Amino acid sequence: MKFGFIGIGLMGGPLARNLVRAGKEVYFAGRSEAHVAGVLQAGATAHHVASVSELADCDVVFTCLPLPQTVRQVMLEPEGLLSRLKPGSVYIDTSTIDPKTGAELEAFAQQRDIGFLGCTLGMGPDQAEKAEEPIFAGGSQQVYASVRQVLELVGKPVYMGGVQQSYAFKIISNMVGMTNLAVLAEGIHLAEHAGIDRKLFLELLAVTGGESNQLHRRGPMIARRDFANRFAVDLALKDIRLGCDMAQEWGYEPHFSQEARQRFQQASEQGHGGEDCAAVYKALE
Repeated sequence: MKFGFIGIGLMGGPLARNLVRAGKEVYFAGRSEAHVAGVLQAGATAHHVASVSELADCDVVFTCLPLPQTVRQVMLEPEGLLSRLKPGSVYIDTSTIDPKTGAELEAFAQQRDIGFLGCTLGMGPDQAEKAEEPIFAGGSQQVYASVRQVLELVGKPVYMGGVQQSYAFKIISNMVGMTNLAVLAEGIHLAEHAGIDRKLFLELLAVTGGESNQLHRRGPMIARRDFANRFAVDLALKDIRLGCDMAQEWGYEPHFSQEARQRFQQASEQGHGGEDCAAVYKALE
């Protein structure tokens, strides 16, 4: 079986390397020399291609791309890869995109007799590197069953139901997480104004109702002012924007997420877009 991979950055790179480590023949497209080298070093079954079109004869193709418009450009637009993949192949998208775009991908793939799964990712690069990444799979149960063992090589798949459920869950999860992060950053500022030691504040918060995943993941980063990028402000802003737009399309007003969106927008406008999303703390200073 021949695998194709498009998007080998912080999240896609580890997934591609897991396939290589499992001995799979992986042909991948990438422009960053560092990212390309990282996949090639995973094993001799990794092959860098010069063009996405060279992946047309793959049996399974993954994408892990940052924006819905990027996925559209690569896969849907005229001469996109979905028009070139062979019938019977499977396309697995692990990008964080809106359910509407996901549904378009699925419909186009079905017209071409190509299996499609939206497989959004639940954690970060560290979990992905160890093949421990939660994978929220949506699409046909038959397609899921056909590639479940492949997904188990790169992470921990859970079948969500339809494509909409997969993409919506990921976006909602990020909305909750980033809104929680903004509230945590505000709380740290308040603790500082109260004269409470940062380290003590975080330790004590962990045994109260203020305990959260973001407290443990990014609280220490904020405390030591470590804003090196793990998941950028601009990506967080993109996900919150997608979520707010999705909610409003359904006639629901996401009040708290809208407020968080403004804070991340402020952080981006202040020049922190390429820093870790923990840098929302700076926008509240």
